[in-house]
Amino acid sequence: MARDNPTWGEERIAAELLLKLGLRVSPRTVRRYMGREGGRGGGRSRANGQRWATFVRNHTQALVACDFCVVVTAMFRVLYVFVALEIGSRRLLHLNITAHPIAVWTLQQFREILAAPHGYRFVLHDRDSIFSPGLDAAITALGVRVLRIPFHAPVANAYCERLLGSLRRECLDFLIPFGEAHLRRLLRIWQVHYNRARPHSQLGPGLPQPQPGLPAPPIAGHDLPRDTRVVARSTLGGLHHEYSLDKLAA
Repeated sequence: MARDNPTWGEERIAAELLLKLGLRVSPRTVRRYMGREGGRGGGRSRANGQRWATFVRNHTQALVACDFCVVVTAMFRVLYVFVALEIGSRRLLHLNITAHPIAVWTLQQFREILAAPHGYRFVLHDRDSIFSPGLDAAITALGVRVLRIPFHAPVANAYCERLLGSLRRECLDFLIPFGEAHLRRLLRIWQVHYNRARPHSQLGPGLPQPQPGLPAPPIAGHDLPRDTRVVARSTLGGLHHEYSLDKLAA
């Protein structure tokens, strides 16, 4: 796994073994087999200030965090990627791309996020000029409260910053999009991988949208069922692999 997925650290591999293959292995043990080249740290971003951290922790199920990042294509065209994250489940709710992130386009993204029945009460974003007072007023009219992070405190939106960091480290740093359509296709594939196959340490580890049929974590032992085999399925052209247990033919 370490050889096939160069961006994975020991915690990611240990979570993959536990959730997908039912093997409980310590990240420390994984690091020993990976060697010095494989171990990326699994550090977390933490919000400064206990009161803000407590608020976010107490409202994770009702809080949506959003942000933009910039992507430059192979033809040096600048595109903006908008993401929205459900903090409680770590599910990537929404992802879209535009060359012109004006208020009308951004408001439409929130309309799509909040169109279905939901329990969200807060929308969290930074103080980028894209999020104008008029846009915030229109978002508030959709039935949620807008929270703007303090000045010069990106750590207050640490969950979205971590999401965008993962997007770059696990996708955009290795793939150069040729245009908007190519970038959209890449990000849609990564979104499915992020929600359904990528373990998240803050969930126990767990998956934001687990697929049916995953093995139950064992209490002890490292033995696989004798009638199964480990299958690796590549995604994003082999940049990542998703592992599962398949039944052997009788």
